[in-house]
Amino acid sequence: MATTADISRGMILKLDGSLYAVVEFGENKTARAAAKVWAKLKGVDNSRTIEKTWNSGENIFPVRVEKKTYQFLYKDDSGYNFMDNETFEQIALAEGMIDAPQFLKEGGEVFVSVNTETEQPISAELPEKIALKITYTEPGLRGDTATRALKAATVETGATIQVPLFVNDGEIIRINTKTGDYVERVKE
Repeated sequence: MATTADISRGMILKLDGSLYAVVEFGENKTARAAAKVWAKLKGVDNSRTIEKTWNSGENIFPVRVEKKTYQFLYKDDSGYNFMDNETFEQIALAEGMIDAPQFLKEGGEVFVSVNTETEQPISAELPEKIALKITYTEPGLRGDTATRALKAATVETGATIQVPLFVNDGEIIRINTKTGDYVERVKE
């Protein structure tokens, strides 16, 4: 059994029959009263964000989660379809369970969090940075680098992101999937 002393960022807890991921946590100590532990929780199986407070030392119920590498196959009416790289088993996930579906490319790797108690997928996460090819952007301007001016560019997955003016069609760029920002050009 775990207590509030075991809380860490990213841990998944079971509260009132729902699963929540710990986004932020801390401890409040006062001179006379017992210490309290608070946590900001984001719903894994729902879209709620809540704050919860416990007395220090109280029992919590963490859920054991395993991250497995899957390959993105295709999208259809049932959702986004992935294949386990080890067992070749296929699963379908809803769009809300994927952290950045606009950057999913066929054959791309994702990390799927699986609840080990029920063997149910909880969420899917792309690598922090991925390389994608630009399919359309306005022509670049030479010498206009004094300011951090940006222009819109469409990548091969159909997503539109902001890139610097010197980036052109057909170039491969690295994108941060957490923020959706341009990181750098990739040399082929």
